[in-house]
Amino acid sequence: MWRQRKTKILATLGPASAEPEIIRRMVEAGADVFRLNMSHGSHDDHRRLFRIIRDLEAASGRPLGVLADLQGPKLRVGTFAEGRIGLCVGKRLRLDLDSAPGDEGRVTLPHPEIFAVLKSGQEVLLDDGRVRLRVEKAAPDHADTIVLAGTELSDHKGVNIPGAVLPLKALTHKDHADLEFALGLGVDWIAMSFVQRPDDVAEGRKLIAGRAGLVAKIEKPAAIEALDGIIELADGIMVARGDLGVELPVEEVPGLQKQIVRASRAAGKPVIVATQMLESMIEAPTPTRAEVSDVATAVYDGADAVMLSAETATGAFPVEAVAMMNRIAEQAEHDPLYRPLMEAWPTPPEATAADAISAAARQVAETLGAAAIVTYTTTGSTTLRAARQRPTVPILALTPKPETARRLAILWGTHCASTDDPTDFTEMVERACSIAVRDGLARAGQRLVITAGVPFGTPGATNVLRIAVVGRDVT
Repeated sequence: MWRQRKTKILATLGPASAEPEIIRRMVEAGADVFRLNMSHGSHDDHRRLFRIIRDLEAASGRPLGVLADLQGPKLRVGTFAEGRIGLCVGKRLRLDLDSAPGDEGRVTLPHPEIFAVLKSGQEVLLDDGRVRLRVEKAAPDHADTIVLAGTELSDHKGVNIPGAVLPLKALTHKDHADLEFALGLGVDWIAMSFVQRPDDVAEGRKLIAGRAGLVAKIEKPAAIEALDGIIELADGIMVARGDLGVELPVEEVPGLQKQIVRASRAAGKPVIVATQMLESMIEAPTPTRAEVSDVATAVYDGADAVMLSAETATGAFPVEAVAMMNRIAEQAEHDPLYRPLMEAWPTPPEATAADAISAAARQVAETLGAAAIVTYTTTGSTTLRAARQRPTVPILALTPKPETARRLAILWGTHCASTDDPTDFTEMVERACSIAVRDGLARAGQRLVITAGVPFGTPGATNVLRIAVVGRDVT
């Protein structure tokens, strides 16, 4: 039942993958967690998809995680009387708060928060950077700009202000409604967009109140500057490279990706590498060689998960995209260079009992050639620390809480199963061996390294390491 790879796959659902049969095939192809994009679709659409996922989970016996991705503030220009205008380098264009349709000389920018930070000489990017403007003169209700690049601009194109921290909260009124809806469904993760500062994450944590894990999307340059504080407050991190590549020079994004992955791994927080990974598979049955290398790079870096967006949400080959990502990850992980490259940035244990036990479990498992590390966990924290060590053997996470198993589905190297807490050491060993054999992680005669907390069932009390040999009568 367990995946023959440690890197997890997060697949976005949408019109191309809305039917139960397609989602079932995506699970079989390798999807571990599904993303509901709250920027698109109605609550009824998302409720239906959520129910399909839970039905598939029950049928397969495999915990499946669900991540709801909040839209965040969407900064866009208004409309034009003719739907679009032509541009050329040197053309002057005024941005203002006037709600009238735009023309060749002006367009509405209905965001006073932007005018509050604009300064002369600052750049404004429109339409994902396809149009670049430079501010010549800024005022509280308008800005006169000159075109640096771009040939046309049409209605409702997005706006980015590189290098500026905008006085906007990460959560809009729509996000508040979507958040309560998603939490009511029972999603496992909430992804926050437009995170600029640790306070944004703190606001999200307060609203979520422990009902789901919080993933902070790193898509703004300001978030890079506050990365350590954001990672500390978040439960997980997403490297949103598409948005980063709009507001920053694209040549900086690969290095930033590695920086974010390493910082997240050091903190023991799951990290997802996202956007434009197999983008050509939106229309083609195979990816480009560059895209394959891109996915493999994230795997070599030790990311917990890689994400598919439009490839599975609206693309023509959603199942094939998942299968391709699965094959790339498996191949990279079997490469002799995989371990040296991933471990080029070590994560030494912190001075806690849980980290000491987790580090010892990895060393013992590798020294003895154990089949797996088994972690008994209630909240998931024990398994998070075990995965932080990036052991060479799989991690079997046993938990009495289905919601913990689902949340851990995104975690590197982890296979999850729901089971009651053991009452004594004998039951602890027997149950670990039985489930490891049942799910294909071990066979008779192999060793397991088991970690747990005594008293059993006490959250955050990892203090026991046990070596067990799978008996020949275990089934």
